[in-house]
Amino acid sequence: MTRLALVITALTSLSRGVLGALQTCGQAQYDPAQYVCWSNQFLCPVTAGEGLSYCNGACYSKFMYTCANNILTLLEPVDTPFTLTVSNPTLSIHDKPITAGGLRLSLNGQTSSYCPSVVGDACPPGNTTSIVAGYGGASMNTLVPGGQRIYLDPSWNVAYTQAHSAYIPSGSLTTGFAAYKDGGFVNLNGNGWGWVACPPRASGPAGPAWNLIARNETNAESLNYCTPINLKVNPFPSRAAAWQYT
Repeated sequence: MTRLALVITALTSLSRGVLGALQTCGQAQYDPAQYVCWSNQFLCPVTAGEGLSYCNGACYSKFMYTCANNILTLLEPVDTPFTLTVSNPTLSIHDKPITAGGLRLSLNGQTSSYCPSVVGDACPPGNTTSIVAGYGGASMNTLVPGGQRIYLDPSWNVAYTQAHSAYIPSGSLTTGFAAYKDGGFVNLNGNGWGWVACPPRASGPAGPAWNLIARNETNAESLNYCTPINLKVNPFPSRAAAWQYT
């Protein structure tokens, strides 16, 4: 067999393999890794590992919306404390917790907290990262006077203020967040580009924690090594989770 014939045979086999992986939705063919088919006629994309749901002509995320009687509506906002977990089944850190440490929120890290001895038995356990949200903003679920506010720093890392300090770097964003019952913690900044999980680029004392970054049109290209994710809201008992996070 000539080299040209070998190439043609290889390309034909590859084409058959690709076509064999496709499925049919109505009259269209689609890759099930990239789309989901509803009622055998409507295609919705897979975004951040979630196959978007369908409602009366619109594709939507279950982390933000619900569909009842063919009417698309926002989920009910969360009005109690909650924890967060990673949602993207394609990642090894799927279902792992969002954790506070070093004044940043990370993925699959260790929660870092502190409580002064004078507080005594009133100290919360401090081993779980919990958040409260409302009015477009969010804060850590702590007892420390003044609280600890969540913000996006100028590089769009998810940070929180030091206890007893209201300092937030110039150029940071303190609003544009929303949390929904039975849904997710959503970043609406940057035209709703959402969250990405960025794997650690070097081993060391930081351990297996991944970086949590809010994506936007200006930083998306530099985050091409990261993976889009959703942040799932999980109810947490109403008492504070920590005196302060460090």
